[in-house]
Amino acid sequence: MDKNIPKNILITGGAGFIGSHVVRRFVSQYKSYNVFNLDVLTYAGNLENLKDIEQAPNYTFIKGDISDSNYISSLFQKQMFDAVVHLAAESHVDRSITDPMSFVKTNVLGTVNLLNSSVQLAKENPDFLFYHISTDEVYGSLGKDGFFTEKTAYDPNSPYSASKASSDHFVRAYGETYGLPYIISNCSNNYGPNQFPEKLIPLFINNIIQNKPLPVYGDGNYTRDWLNVKDHARAIDLIFHKGRKGETYNVGGFNERKNIELTKLLCRLMDKKLHREEGTSEKLITFVKDRPGHDLRYAIDATKIKQELGWEPSVTFEEGLENTINWYFDNKEWLDNVTSGDYLEYYKKQYQV
Repeated sequence: MDKNIPKNILITGGAGFIGSHVVRRFVSQYKSYNVFNLDVLTYAGNLENLKDIEQAPNYTFIKGDISDSNYISSLFQKQMFDAVVHLAAESHVDRSITDPMSFVKTNVLGTVNLLNSSVQLAKENPDFLFYHISTDEVYGSLGKDGFFTEKTAYDPNSPYSASKASSDHFVRAYGETYGLPYIISNCSNNYGPNQFPEKLIPLFINNIIQNKPLPVYGDGNYTRDWLNVKDHARAIDLIFHKGRKGETYNVGGFNERKNIELTKLLCRLMDKKLHREEGTSEKLITFVKDRPGHDLRYAIDATKIKQELGWEPSVTFEEGLENTINWYFDNKEWLDNVTSGDYLEYYKKQYQV
């Protein structure tokens, strides 16, 4: 997509964790773009994440629900977007186990609603692009060896990963059936500033501050590939502008860690930050009953995006983790507002959530 030509870009889920970093990057880097942030502002959507750019002349926030087909159809007819960057999703595995239908509604039906409206715009605009951001969890679980590639067969094990796998399939099906220009990327576990504190790293940072238990599933040997959110936003930027239509790109951090190893590293860094005796925070580690369908290991082979687009992570995990800890300490009010739910009350009044 030619970045020199003015474009109306719709970014869904832009008030969320990854989405807010993508919105900020597009608004700041591409002044000629009109960036529209569509978010329904559920518990995970927080406009505090975008305070620094909310007055930017090329930024517009739209409160709306992608699962409302009539609303999406009307919005697309009104705005005539040139591209969609689709990040809106329910994403927490534990929540998908207790409430799978919410994940079907948002991740599957919401995606199909966007696809239906995008097909109409693509008929009038040959340069239209639907860019769908997904997860490595669609591939299922790895053993001790090997990596996920773009050719790995889908084998989802949780309601969350099944809903994302379904949405990926629908995007490809719309490409084949209706000729919709699309790109898909599948990323590994993200971490960094603004992440909602139900996820492992911000949850444990907050719990250590408050001397609360650090619940580690099973024996703690589940392995994940960790990716700094700013590196992911940079990858999304590159894929959007330089990626080949009809292709899939895996985005990984080249950084595998067992959950227990990550937790102990986090404890050491937090003890240092809090001026506590080393080993103090490790005493908070509590092994808890494993969750159903827990995948043993995820690891991405990101060779394709490196070779084709020149992308690779720019932040080491230790550096990124330390920067993340510093951000949460520097933004204590943000963390307090999120954990207390106060941020929701403010935006409920402003946007009638």
